[in-house]
Amino acid sequence: MTEGLARSGETSFTGFEAATHLSRAAALRRRLRSRARVYGAWMSIGHPEIASLFAAAEGDFVGIDLEHTTIDLASSQMIIRACHEHQRACLPRTFPGNVEQVRRLLDAGADGVIIPQVSSREDVDRAAEALWYPPAGRRSFGVAAAHRYGLAFEDYVGAANESLVLMVQVETAKAIDQIHAIVSHPAVDAVMIGPYDLSGSLGLPGQLEHPEVVAACARAIESCERHGKACGTHLVEPTRDNVTEAFNRGYTFVVLASDIFILWKWGERMRELIGVHRQPREASQGVSEHQGGRG
Repeated sequence: MTEGLARSGETSFTGFEAATHLSRAAALRRRLRSRARVYGAWMSIGHPEIASLFAAAEGDFVGIDLEHTTIDLASSQMIIRACHEHQRACLPRTFPGNVEQVRRLLDAGADGVIIPQVSSREDVDRAAEALWYPPAGRRSFGVAAAHRYGLAFEDYVGAANESLVLMVQVETAKAIDQIHAIVSHPAVDAVMIGPYDLSGSLGLPGQLEHPEVVAACARAIESCERHGKACGTHLVEPTRDNVTEAFNRGYTFVVLASDIFILWKWGERMRELIGVHRQPREASQGVSEHQGGRG
């Protein structure tokens, strides 16, 4: 059923963009489908102020990680609104296979979703059915924030299927074996490779530069290029050099660090700084105490 609606990157959205707030999703989808360079941020801490800071950085979208965090639906809606205040798209990553969560996040105003652990074309079918309204999908109708609680209901419902972004994550050896079937699915706009999970699936956890891991990533990159879909990766510590390297490898979008990564690296630097300044002082205090004892 989900194959019945063609999703073309060349579709013109001008007619309904002025009437709805799907313009962010439509614009992001166009950029992904045209394989333009796209930049994302990543949130694992559920506070809208972080979303505002990331959204102000002039990237293209902010991802919310609901898969590995305690971020809930209410927090997600506040984050989505904060992103939209800065005219940035917001893409939550859901629990694997959780169709109900997908629908509720879309109703909350998300510009699309990121589906983890996609390993087959059937997995994409299930995601597309949750994303699309009938007759192409099975998303239910209801009064929600996505269409301004009914004020833009007809415009939103009429445009959503052609606007919302579906990004899937390829993270397993099985997914690499099925990569052409996944990427060629008309619902897929972008593929994000999960290098850590992929390396673990190949029996090489954390060995991101191992030839087998590099070759698996290259297969996904090549398939995305063949089928005209965006392909991206997540950089823990983005720099000018490794962002350039990612694009040179064939990726078309990058997710630049995350709130957790930034604070983790801050913690490492502060621990080192504190250690440098604490040790001489504690050493001198120890000498003084030793000398005082001798008196």
